[in-house]
Amino acid sequence: MHASDTPSAWVRRWSHLVPAGATVLDVACGMGRHLRWFHERNHPVVGVDRSPDAIESIADLGEAVLADIEGGPWPFKRRRFGAVVVTHYLWRPLLPVIVDSLAPGGVLIYETFAAGNETVGKPSRPDFLLQPGELLRACAELRVVAYEDGFLDRPARFIQRIVAVRPVPEDPLARHPL
Repeated sequence: MHASDTPSAWVRRWSHLVPAGATVLDVACGMGRHLRWFHERNHPVVGVDRSPDAIESIADLGEAVLADIEGGPWPFKRRRFGAVVVTHYLWRPLLPVIVDSLAPGGVLIYETFAAGNETVGKPSRPDFLLQPGELLRACAELRVVAYEDGFLDRPARFIQRIVAVRPVPEDPLARHPL
């Protein structure tokens, strides 16, 4: 699907929304193509994956966490990030946890396979394919900046992707100075 060192075009396109110096969490980071992208742009990075080889490959970039996020506890309880990146990964029970991991002003950049992909290749199991509007519903509490759900070629695939920002709570003193 992708070269292990080439960041997703979707991530590259929207990475400018990540606040300067904000910590970026890459969920199911693999060999770190997105961690490298953000690290090169002076962001502290955190990667989590269940593969020891993946974690070893990113250990020099920042915080590298070996964890089974599907079978074990979420390793970032009570931590919030300036950005969370997820590509080619879906574990539905984690969707609310991922959204909750965004700090105020934080950006979610999410891209994975969607229903319809079973007609052109793998993944083809419904467990690994987003249903129409599923990311929109998961991000209901966020401000959606961009959303796509459809077919892409080269290679042929059905994709759903979203960029959404956690609103910053309004400071009541900012509106009514003393």
